[in-house]
Amino acid sequence: MSEESNYKENEVSETEFPVRYAETDAMGVVHHAAYIVYFEEARSQYMRDRRSDYALIEKSGYRLPVTDVKVRYVGSLTYGDRVNIRAWITENRSRTITFNYEIRSSANSAILVSGSTSHAWTNLEGKVTRAPSVWLNL
Repeated sequence: MSEESNYKENEVSETEFPVRYAETDAMGVVHHAAYIVYFEEARSQYMRDRRSDYALIEKSGYRLPVTDVKVRYVGSLTYGDRVNIRAWITENRSRTITFNYEIRSSANSAILVSGSTSHAWTNLEGKVTRAPSVWLNL
């Protein structure tokens, strides 16, 4: 995705893992819904790379529900492929945050799936609130 060009390489997180059998359909191809789970794993890795995670966010009194998902499929992965996912923040506002993703097979550099997820910062009761300062400074 071209929006990445606005971000430094150290602001991008990358993770890799094998396609699991349960993520595929009868033809051995990754089911389209599994890519959204892959987005979540990439987002979680992004947080871990910055010494945070969903557990710490919730322990601090916040949640990050998904408010929008966009996915573009141009290729697919199959059982046994290694998934390579890159994640970065493209928009970080006081009450919302947007992550972008690129999914590739580790065997080549072609982008197979790209997309984004938008999230609202809420308190534990679900009321939209301002993001914690540590996240606003990213």
